[in-house]
Amino acid sequence: MATPRDHAPLAERVEELLAAEGPLPIVAAGDPVLRRGTERFDGQLDPALLARFVEALRVTMHAAPGVGVAAPQVGVELRIAVIEDPAPVPDEVRLARGRVPQPFRVLVNPSYEPVGSQRAAYFEGCLSVPGWQAVVARHAQVRLTGEDEQGRALDEVFTGWPARIMQHETDHLDGMLYLDRAELRSLSSNASMAERWTQSTPEEAAKELGFELP
Repeated sequence: MATPRDHAPLAERVEELLAAEGPLPIVAAGDPVLRRGTERFDGQLDPALLARFVEALRVTMHAAPGVGVAAPQVGVELRIAVIEDPAPVPDEVRLARGRVPQPFRVLVNPSYEPVGSQRAAYFEGCLSVPGWQAVVARHAQVRLTGEDEQGRALDEVFTGWPARIMQHETDHLDGMLYLDRAELRSLSSNASMAERWTQSTPEEAAKELGFELP
């Protein structure tokens, strides 16, 4: 059942969130806020409040730690996400997955479309689904459009792991979790991942767990 908090103006709710020190609480799967989708950002937060909210998302992402956080993951139904990936991985992983460092970025009203038909499948996790990972086949290259926090247009093509991050975070803004796109036979606990599936690609997991890769 909806509560008065659910209908409170977004700016008031963001101010309430930011009143506490430190990282924001991450919403876990099962909370309807992750499934409702988001409002297009159109000035619901004034520039100063938006800047504070973006900084709080950055702090939360770093503390988790993760490579991206979308506003619904902290209970705010706005079409805003942040990403940053220092890509601290071995060379064989970097080469296999196309994982290259990404600077801190703010995505406002983002959307993506595939570039070409190639797809790539790798294990993927989510801060809102703690303790688990699963193989997700995603577009290998996407064109992302939207804006940054200053209202400047974004229009960029991403390939490899950066493309995966952009798709994952934008999906959050559409009410989707990575599990909606995952090969569920691949679902593995973090402990199983550490013990069994540390390879750069999921071919061995596909063979042993009985699922197909694109």
